[in-house]
Amino acid sequence: MDHVTRLQLIGRITYYVGWITLLCGGLVHLSIASKLFMAMRLTQRNLFEVSVACFVICIASELRARESAGLEMSSGLRKAA
Repeated sequence: MDHVTRLQLIGRITYYVGWITLLCGGLVHLSIASKLFMAMRLTQRNLFEVSVACFVICIASELRARESAGLEMSSGLRKAA
């Protein structure tokens, strides 16, 4: 597994974890599952902060993967010429 594929995998995983935590924060906000999350000591703010952090990691991973893929492609073109 090369580093570009690994970065894209990290991006996908953190993207979906971000959506899951955002959904859980919405459940707490609507008081649907607030007792469950309070038992785990997870507040709505903590869930929101985790989702934002996951989205930031997702964006950074995807940007690095695209940049690395572009650098590999341009260096391959230089070698061919």
